[in-house]
Amino acid sequence: MGLEQEIQQAIFRNDHHKAMVNVIYTSNWLLEKLKELLEKEDITHQQYNILRILRGSTSPLSTLQIRERMLDKMSDTSRIVERLLKKGLADKKVCPTDKRLVDVTITPEGLQLLDRLDSQNALIDELTSNLDANEADQLNRLLDKLRDRP
Repeated sequence: MGLEQEIQQAIFRNDHHKAMVNVIYTSNWLLEKLKELLEKEDITHQQYNILRILRGSTSPLSTLQIRERMLDKMSDTSRIVERLLKKGLADKKVCPTDKRLVDVTITPEGLQLLDRLDSQNALIDELTSNLDANEADQLNRLLDKLRDRP
């Protein structure tokens, strides 16, 4: 179904306006589908993002370093980390070199959760499976180009 039918709007200022609305609408659609998968593990997409960042790091990260790597830069990283701590999915310690900072790491329980979610990667990939490899590459290049502004 086209964007016009999905949001019941037939007129846009121009193709650039339609593209912006389409990117926002599609982003929200994808997040909603991801949310359905993550709800089974009782985590949000922001928590999932932080766990993946922690798993991919070779050393502990401060909340500032985590925020810099997050997909959603507007997230309250400290609050999300606290929720992960309460769930036993992350751990934090005072940074030995700077007592004002904390070092955050993923726990074995956090790694196990990501392993369970990794087994669902085929379902996640299915969200974009109606694009062939060339179309997915083209979409990636176009989205990168969209963000490449001075």
